[in-house]
Amino acid sequence: MKAIRYVLIAIVAVVVLAIAAIAIAMAVIDPNDYKPQIENVVEEHTNLDLILDGDIGWSFIPLGLELNDVEATLDGERFIALNQLVAQVDFWSLIAMSPQVSTFVLDGLDANLSINEQGEGNWTRIMPEPSTDAAQQDVATKSEDTPDSEAEQASGEALNFNVDNVQISNAQVHYSDLSTGQEVTLQDFTVNASNITLGSEFPLEIGFRVETAQPQFAVDGNIEVRLAANEALNDFAVSGLNAVFEMSGEPLGGKSVTATLEGSAKANLENETATLSDFTATLANLTLNTNLDVSGFGDEPTLEGQVAIAEFSLKELLDNLGQPAIETTDEGVLEAIAFSTNIGGAAGKPALSDLVITLDDTTFKGSGSYNLANGGIVFDLQGDKLNADRYLPPAAEGDATEATTEAPAQTAGTGPEGDLLPLETLRSLLLDIDFGLGELIVSNLSINEIKASTTANNGLLKVDEFSGKLYEGGFDANVTIDARTDTPKWTVNSDVSNVQTLPLLVDLAEVTMLSGGANLKVNATTSGNRISVLRDQADGQVSFNLAEGEFRNMNLTRMACQGIALVNGDELTTTDWGETTPFNDMHGTLDINGNVFDNTDLVASLAGMRLEGNGTVDLKQTLVDYELGLRIVGEIHRDNACRVTEYVENVVMPVECRGDFSEGAASLCSFDGSRFRDTLKDIAENAARAKAQEEIDEAKGKAEEKVREKLEEQLGEGAGDSVKDALKGLFK
Repeated sequence: MKAIRYVLIAIVAVVVLAIAAIAIAMAVIDPNDYKPQIENVVEEHTNLDLILDGDIGWSFIPLGLELNDVEATLDGERFIALNQLVAQVDFWSLIAMSPQVSTFVLDGLDANLSINEQGEGNWTRIMPEPSTDAAQQDVATKSEDTPDSEAEQASGEALNFNVDNVQISNAQVHYSDLSTGQEVTLQDFTVNASNITLGSEFPLEIGFRVETAQPQFAVDGNIEVRLAANEALNDFAVSGLNAVFEMSGEPLGGKSVTATLEGSAKANLENETATLSDFTATLANLTLNTNLDVSGFGDEPTLEGQVAIAEFSLKELLDNLGQPAIETTDEGVLEAIAFSTNIGGAAGKPALSDLVITLDDTTFKGSGSYNLANGGIVFDLQGDKLNADRYLPPAAEGDATEATTEAPAQTAGTGPEGDLLPLETLRSLLLDIDFGLGELIVSNLSINEIKASTTANNGLLKVDEFSGKLYEGGFDANVTIDARTDTPKWTVNSDVSNVQTLPLLVDLAEVTMLSGGANLKVNATTSGNRISVLRDQADGQVSFNLAEGEFRNMNLTRMACQGIALVNGDELTTTDWGETTPFNDMHGTLDINGNVFDNTDLVASLAGMRLEGNGTVDLKQTLVDYELGLRIVGEIHRDNACRVTEYVENVVMPVECRGDFSEGAASLCSFDGSRFRDTLKDIAENAARAKAQEEIDEAKGKAEEKVREKLEEQLGEGAGDSVKDALKGLFK
């Protein structure tokens, strides 16, 4: 027992002597006496010039060091400076082999970082360039020390330390890049933390201001949070987060905007898991809420949770952010937008389910997924109704016709036409998208039950189905875009059945020239990546049929009767001809040649007439040039001057339709007097044939009478009836 007592006494004596020695040394030695030596050591081993203007002090309990007014220059310019640095460690925690920092204070830090025109940072010049031999020796030393260092780290115990108080105040960092002209300043940087202990939660407050020169932009930040980390520094937790950022400057149009972050988070680096709980982010009037779990930090993470954006006004958001307003035809749109979805899916394939997107009075619901390995996107989105016209820019002031006339000139003056498709992006897409919409109004057209199915793979985009209901009829189309070359190829096939043309044309272009149930088959190809090129390169055919329709704002019967009256040498007495021409089964084909549609087989059945024609429609110039013929096949009107005689039967009355069809149909079609000369020739031929037939019939009658008289003389008067019967057969 005495031996143990002596050992304890010896240990206590050694500790007391050590403490006494340290106390005496600190009382006798003044660290300010060594300022020149400290400055010289720094200057010898670095390119910095160290200037210690303030006092250097130290304390015993707690064991600490204090520096005041320290500055380091690099190439004659200030690199870093500080007003005060205080670092104090609890002496007894050192004795207990569990270091505890009592206080760490950093005040007035001022650092200047810069990049020259060659892209070199000034911090890279702090250490002098080593000689070749020294560099090789350093590399060899590192390679020899690495195994031991790694082994030491592997065998080391978890870090265990405590910090009572950390204060950083009045810190600022200036960054400038002469190669870009950018300047960034961090100022008023403050940090306050207390009772920092691994394994326990502690409070942290951070404040700062960041300013940039290009563009002029400033952020004032204030963050309050409680942090926790385990002793192995692989498990972290954040709670009570309350961060506020006040932003202003050129990107915001000179306005000030507030952004906030709230919520909690956890992360475990060893298990590769992370969690966001009740996390909320706001920007002006935009609010995002999420609860999200992440498993795996590699290439195939697994996500599970919810994300929602509360209803907000996009117009108000843009105004808050100082951005230009979106002008829309309906000022009441873009005022109620929201988003919500569940997130799940297999590892590496995050998926959205119960997806809901709200756009004013339109709701989309669906699901989707994304493959992180190949970038594949699968989406299924179904909407109820959407009036797209409400979101279009409002019509320009002034007459619509003038605006239409001037538009090409304005377009031509705006510069070269841009590409329609981003080819490189399209080639990288891997898509499988199904889209549906109950009702769509676009360009004043009403389309119902829209279905679209689209796939994309390595630059080959296919719309396998695009169908819908349209004005008592329907349509079904498929489109292929081959963008694997720099000149993409387009193929379009479409079937339209029983679409009523009158309401369609009225809603589309306020044109009332035609009515009837339209049936179309379109087979067309084109190539290019600009609208004008696509139209110029278009090739294909459109076959059409309209059943039981009518031409409106024109009366073809009146035009035909004008010609018949001329033939009959009479004048029409009818004044009310009406403004329509009914027809049955108008059909034909249109050959697509760029912007021009050629039609050579137009045929329609009208009352007492057969419409025949050929011509062209130029979509680019909005011009129509048609030569029509009204072939008389029966009685067409009650007006006596329009009576159909043998002279006009099967004769074609000429009609021409020429002009700008965008201006309406009333002035397009009229009786073609220049071609009526050919009609007169046909009528003259008919009259000549009729005259010749009359002369033949008259000669036959005279010959028959003479023969009959001679036979009666020879056979006697009683044989008259039998002679007549015989002559009828002879002169047929």
